[in-house]
Amino acid sequence: MQEFYKLSAAKVLEALGVTERGLTDEEVVSRRKEQGFNELEEKGRKGPIRIFLEQFKDFLVLILLAAAAISALLGKLESTLVILVVVIINGILGTVQHLKAEQSLKSLKSLSSTNAKVLRNGQKIEIPSREILVGDILYIDAGDFVSADGRILENYSLQTDESSLTGESVSVIKNSEVIEGEHIAIGDRKNMVFSGSFVTYGRAVVISTGIGMHTEIGKIANLLKNAQEKKTPLQVNLDDFGKKLAVLILALSALIFAVNLSRGHALMESLLFAVSLAVAAIPEALSSIVTIVLAMGTQKLAKENAIVRKLPAVEGLGSVSVICSDKTGTLTQNKMKVQKIFVDGKVLEHDELDHDKWLEKMLVQVALLCNDAITVKDKEIGDPTEIALVNLGEIYDLDEEKMRMDYPRLGEIPFDSDRKLMSTVNKLNGKTMMLTKGALDVMLSRVVSVQKDGGIESLTEEERNKIETVNREFSESGLRVLALSYKEINDTGKIELEDEKELIFIGLISMMDPPREESAPAIASAQNAGIKPVMITGDHKITASAIAKQIGILKTEAEAVEGYELDQLSDETLRERVEQISVYARVSPEHKIRIVRAWQDKGNIVAMTGDGVNDAPALKQADIGIAMGITGTEVAKDAASMVLADDNFSTIIKAVSNGRSIFANIKNSIKFLLSGNTAGILSVIYASVVALPVPFAPVHLLFINLVTDSLPAIAIGLEPHNENVMKEKPRRKDAPILDKSFGLEVLAEGLIIAISTIIAFYIGLTTGDTGVATTMAFATLGFSRLLHGFNSRSKESIFHVGIFTNKILWLSVIIGFSLMTLVVTLKPLERVFEVVSLDYTQFITVFGLSLIPLIVVQIYKLLFVK
Repeated sequence: MQEFYKLSAAKVLEALGVTERGLTDEEVVSRRKEQGFNELEEKGRKGPIRIFLEQFKDFLVLILLAAAAISALLGKLESTLVILVVVIINGILGTVQHLKAEQSLKSLKSLSSTNAKVLRNGQKIEIPSREILVGDILYIDAGDFVSADGRILENYSLQTDESSLTGESVSVIKNSEVIEGEHIAIGDRKNMVFSGSFVTYGRAVVISTGIGMHTEIGKIANLLKNAQEKKTPLQVNLDDFGKKLAVLILALSALIFAVNLSRGHALMESLLFAVSLAVAAIPEALSSIVTIVLAMGTQKLAKENAIVRKLPAVEGLGSVSVICSDKTGTLTQNKMKVQKIFVDGKVLEHDELDHDKWLEKMLVQVALLCNDAITVKDKEIGDPTEIALVNLGEIYDLDEEKMRMDYPRLGEIPFDSDRKLMSTVNKLNGKTMMLTKGALDVMLSRVVSVQKDGGIESLTEEERNKIETVNREFSESGLRVLALSYKEINDTGKIELEDEKELIFIGLISMMDPPREESAPAIASAQNAGIKPVMITGDHKITASAIAKQIGILKTEAEAVEGYELDQLSDETLRERVEQISVYARVSPEHKIRIVRAWQDKGNIVAMTGDGVNDAPALKQADIGIAMGITGTEVAKDAASMVLADDNFSTIIKAVSNGRSIFANIKNSIKFLLSGNTAGILSVIYASVVALPVPFAPVHLLFINLVTDSLPAIAIGLEPHNENVMKEKPRRKDAPILDKSFGLEVLAEGLIIAISTIIAFYIGLTTGDTGVATTMAFATLGFSRLLHGFNSRSKESIFHVGIFTNKILWLSVIIGFSLMTLVVTLKPLERVFEVVSLDYTQFITVFGLSLIPLIVVQIYKLLFVK
């Protein structure tokens, strides 16, 4: 794309083939065919039916469907129906979750204003903004949204709010001059305006240089389309586990089928064994339970001002090892505030002025009178810098509107970006005075005297050097500095540009967008938890570094780089250096994505916070995108996984802590489910190997997996929060859930439950009735898996974590026991669940065997787990 900011206005008109009369009707027609409309493209979305069908691509689901088909062939229609219901419910859940996808491009489209004023055929007309073409001459005024990227031809004190693009809260002062140099960041292209920005002051005539997808906001839309959403570690782990489990199930089922056929068993009986094994092995409720636990986690987070849009983000938060945070509005207050003041030869804090000293009072008076901002019923109207001065007056009980009535404005020269000054004429202290504020580098050359408390003194070289030194110190601290001066004039109140000379210097007022009070403690908490905080901003390096030092992100200047330096680094070099960089300044949306990817390539789980349109692609690229709820744009919110309702950085740390607890609980739930399923698998394998009848009907295993197991699994997922999780380091991205120790625990606990189940099966077989044997095996497996929920609450014994601290688990076990008892005792349910009635002795035997796994595991934890 041509760099129009380097060309003069005449050269831009020439390059775009446009005269000062604007486009003609013929040119509009020909350019429309070539350029299309000024709107953002949106790629096609999948329909609900396609999304629903895609839920059945999972290999475990296909195995369940095959099991349903085989059950139907065997005449087990109840089992077939149950399996199909489970599969369909899971499919519906997945579809509903997918349909909550981002509306990012729709939100981006809404940024375009409805109409725009253009010059065509030499006449000023109004057209829909989507009809703007490259080469159109636009007229923009205060209050307008800018509808296209453009080069300023004529400038009349134009200022624009580009925070949605650059993330910076201060209005940008525009000009029409040619900009020389290389690597000019968007925020420094002062002779350009950008689609999606807002005119806060002045007006301008602009020639459109980019529309639709060829604007800066269009680049962001393109990045959003191409940015890939990342699966959370839990999703990756469960996907990987599902694939491995599917292969294992098929291999075991095929083996059991072959063994039974070789022993002379009938084909249908051999198939029943294989189907029972498959159903026993697949944790049908696992994905639903994980979804439910995550959903319950979102409710808890919502109460703490963290609104989760995408369920897996709850668990992903617990894995975060890097937080890339925008500065403005996230770590800072997104509001300019006066910091230090230089007056009467001394530097004071903003709240240390003495109202009884006439000079210090005069400084504030001049700041309020040479000012157009106002505050009406807590609503601040005007330039952020001037609003900061109004708020300074409030500290000293000086109301800007009352003061302007008491000392009326008789004349003015508005702020101009070329001369960087603003002057007003007011009656002050019985004298007619010209009050001037602006940039010191411009003003100091026009100053001849300095106002001191004791009187007016000539501006000596020593005094000049002192003022310049203070100004430099303020600037190097990341502060924006305004100089104030005055001079007495005649009573007419009329002033010209030539009058802005022979000024009397009053003082300097410095300001900045300060850090939030909670930012520093939150950063410290993150670092203590092994999380690396990184600042990414469109602001200048000096300002960004000053804020980063205050809140503890930056230790040395070497840890800060600017966007143009990133352009000179290859992706490989950036990956090598990324761990040594804590602050990125003057960055573009493309830079943000590169930074996030570099951290991800190093194996980190990256959270990205932001509020502007410019943050949206990186929010989507990050593992966890976090948008601001109050100051955030709709585009940022739609691209994010989580939205902070209070815009409070410390809420992220609370969310991370909760995320870690939720992950630990989910892992315990998974262990509970898998150890129970392992017991079922081992029981079926044992029966097949020693030539016993099938110990379970498929409907038995489905009932346990879906009903009696589900309630305790959810309760384990809701185990109370453990504060110790923030003392641990973040787990690595590639760290599996099913590591060696986890697998051994699952196998050992499953074996203990299987032994109790097989003993019950043998006892039942002694009656000579296979129905009694399968019923006893089914009941023992169900009851023992329910009680096993107490074993799965924590690594420690329930006597250490508290027997009654998880009341939901107690309730779920009681409900599970009731359901199991109904199934094995109610006559109407015998045919559906393929059970027979047990006598009192058999029932007591089942219950006694069901207690063994709980007792054995608790004794082991008391003796060996510290």
